[in-house]
Amino acid sequence: MKLLSATLDRVKPSPTIAVTTKAAELKAAGRDVIGLGAGEPDFDTPQNIKDAAIAAIHAGKTKYTAVDGIPELKQAICAKFKRDNGLDYTPSQVSVGTGGKQILYNALMATLNEGDEVVIPAPYWVSYPDMVLLAGGTPVIAEASLQTDFKLTADQLEAAITDKTKWLIFNSPSNPTGAGYTWDELKELTDVLMRHPHVWVMTDDMYEHLVYDDFEFCTPAQVEPALYDRTLTVNGVSKAYAMTGWRIGYAAGPEKLIGAMRKVQSQSTSNPCSVSQWAAVEALNGTQEFIAPNNAMFARRRDLVVEMLNAATGIKCPVPDGAFYVYPSIAGCIGKTSKGGVKIDDDETFATALLEETDVAVVFGAAFGLSPNFRVSYATSDDALKEACTRIQIFCAGLT
Repeated sequence: MKLLSATLDRVKPSPTIAVTTKAAELKAAGRDVIGLGAGEPDFDTPQNIKDAAIAAIHAGKTKYTAVDGIPELKQAICAKFKRDNGLDYTPSQVSVGTGGKQILYNALMATLNEGDEVVIPAPYWVSYPDMVLLAGGTPVIAEASLQTDFKLTADQLEAAITDKTKWLIFNSPSNPTGAGYTWDELKELTDVLMRHPHVWVMTDDMYEHLVYDDFEFCTPAQVEPALYDRTLTVNGVSKAYAMTGWRIGYAAGPEKLIGAMRKVQSQSTSNPCSVSQWAAVEALNGTQEFIAPNNAMFARRRDLVVEMLNAATGIKCPVPDGAFYVYPSIAGCIGKTSKGGVKIDDDETFATALLEETDVAVVFGAAFGLSPNFRVSYATSDDALKEACTRIQIFCAGLT
């Protein structure tokens, strides 16, 4: 009898975690590796949030909680949606999970049946298609391109929707590209969705507060209020609040959907960490003053990386609107050979050769559904970014 489920044959491990693990192993072996794969801020969690967690521990708030979040956190989430997005939700419409990934997974598990399709714009976060597959659905990939700044057009969305489509997964600003949709661009997509009332929207707003220059964030239910009753608006405290390890994500949507997600969570993890929930209350209700200076630092790093990568032979790197990633094209490097003798057939061989020959770890573009590209996370020090980009320039200059 076969031990493992056939479901596992449909999915693969997270490539971003694999790259980070490989970089850590090489560094432990004594290599001078610069890891640009991890999608987390290098800033520490703000002190007021840590203090709130410590106070919760001292107050004995270390027991089981309600399955999908304490009332205080749900109230804070409702206040956040009203304050930042003009969206009205009640606590019964809110779900709190162990990170945004669990929230997305719960929603897919609660709603997908065999044959259901989920439209996923590419480039996409690596976990979207595999979570759809685990839940028994079928990912339908709609490819954006460098020519549209990695953003899906209304015509592409229209072409991807069928009578089997249950969800559109939408992410802005994007992981891996950092591309953000303006109000007008998003309105074109919501107009398409209004013509297809059977399609629900799962919007991943995790990078909402990490935006630069004059870009203004907006979310689908805000742009088209008529979509409110079929939208799950997903967010969390991981990125803007430098709380990746605390593992708190949340969403708001119709009560029936939230109830179904609660049922899934009740038979998997039960409640998120109680102490992390109290820290998240402080994150959402407390001062937001650190976000602007953090963003200024990220914007400076973004400009540094974009300039240096565009100076590398064969690379073209657009300027992202938000998040802390760039997604450069290496079309000009394909078909060439590295100094180490590696033929650059695709972005995976590029990333592998780059790591082996220069000790710079990036994630290859095929993992995100669009090639030939690679993703750089610039959530690390200026010095590390300068050195990494210099090594990339030297590597590309050596291709023949």
